[in-house]
Amino acid sequence: MALMDISVIPLDGGSSGLSAKIAELEALLEESGLDYKLNDMGTTVSGTAAELFAVAEKLHGHFFATGSQRVYTVLKIDDRRDKNVGIGEKVASVNREMNRQG
Repeated sequence: MALMDISVIPLDGGSSGLSAKIAELEALLEESGLDYKLNDMGTTVSGTAAELFAVAEKLHGHFFATGSQRVYTVLKIDDRRDKNVGIGEKVASVNREMNRQG
């Protein structure tokens, strides 16, 4: 399994608030069936690399399909083949290490 952190932002002007636009993307993620979690700076999604690239393309294309002329997407993927890592496990690992050091 792999983890993807993605932020998709339409750059067509208008309001500086993006909550309604992000909610549209979260609805698409819900339909995808993939595990995901919204965070303050984007959304983390879990799945195979192929699933993540497919959903990233769908999210990126969403605003074009709804009339945007410019979309900015930031994407990071961590594809681990030696073990399955789910959402939140990296943070838990760091917290365990901090507890050992503290």
